[in-house]
Amino acid sequence: MSANEIRASASLASIFALRMLGMFLILPVFAVHAKGLPGGNNATLVGLAMGIYGLTQSVGQIPYGVASDRYGRKRVIIIGLILFALGSFIAATANDIVWMIVGRAVQGAGAISAAITAFIADATREEHRTKAMAMVGGSIGLTFAVSLVAAPVLYKWIGMGGIFALTGILSIAAIFVVLYVVPDVPMVVAKRQPFSAVLANRELLRLDFGVFALHLMQMAMFVVMPSALVQYAGLPVAEHWKIYLPVVLASFILMLPPVFIGEKRGKMKQVFMAAIILMLIVQAGMWLFLSQSNSRWMILVLLLLVYFVAFNILEASQPSLVSRLAPPAAKGAALGVYNTLQALGLFCGGALGGWLKQHAGPSSVFILGSGLAVAWLIIASGMKNLPRRGSAPATAL
Repeated sequence: MSANEIRASASLASIFALRMLGMFLILPVFAVHAKGLPGGNNATLVGLAMGIYGLTQSVGQIPYGVASDRYGRKRVIIIGLILFALGSFIAATANDIVWMIVGRAVQGAGAISAAITAFIADATREEHRTKAMAMVGGSIGLTFAVSLVAAPVLYKWIGMGGIFALTGILSIAAIFVVLYVVPDVPMVVAKRQPFSAVLANRELLRLDFGVFALHLMQMAMFVVMPSALVQYAGLPVAEHWKIYLPVVLASFILMLPPVFIGEKRGKMKQVFMAAIILMLIVQAGMWLFLSQSNSRWMILVLLLLVYFVAFNILEASQPSLVSRLAPPAAKGAALGVYNTLQALGLFCGGALGGWLKQHAGPSSVFILGSGLAVAWLIIASGMKNLPRRGSAPATAL
């Protein structure tokens, strides 16, 4: 990659990661914090506050992507960052669960993922685009990991309002990154293809379902996880980093060999399927764990480790797979649909996770997750096994 490609990819991936930071930072602490807010004893409203960010994201992804084609990538990204900052400051000053929901909704209205990924496609040559998209996927996984470690510490130092204010300030700083760090590049104009070409592509639809399922399970899981760590590990929220830090670091080390081997030997389908199986094991294991009254907290830590290994593999590989499988003239549309399904998964995970926790108990959240993982495994079983880059075209297995 050229210096300009690296500069564009790294700076845009960092902005993408900032958008995810606004969501991930609340996951380890919000379910416990919300109990102190008026209306925060309603698990359904708490789940809605966590997930509505994804709903407003899903509504905006395709329109923002289309607007970026017409009016320019940078202009649309800056508008999205302004909305994200505004929502952060609303949430920072919220004194009940309803205003928290409003702030989260405004945060999510800054739906810039499709515009950013389209910008990366403009800024990179075809032979390096997969690397750039992988940087985006990796930034999401890294942001998630950092958030799980940093959120309990930040919550102890500056509180939930401070966390939201910090994300608002970082969003404003990101505007200057867009203006002065991200290089100006000409937009790639390709021959248009009908939107139906994306919706009819079975390989892309498999990945769209996958990102929906992955983020639904993620958000639903963390409606339950903070309380589970308090109950079974005896740790207050401010000390949850003592579990998250070693688990996250170990998961990054463990996820690298299968990804490198899969890419080198053209075995990414096998790696991908194995990660989904691990996700199923975690969901079923969490259900069994929460169903037992005498469960040991070390089992919970082991399940978290397996979860993060699977999550990091899937989160880092899927955007890269979309960029490789999408028709050359429809990459923007494909990424718009992909990001829309990702955001819908976040919303559904928060809303369904909160509703199930309140009405059917915490273990029911993982019955839902297990069913989704089984469905994903079946759907993904027919995916193409992509060859090593530069090899023969992929064939369905």
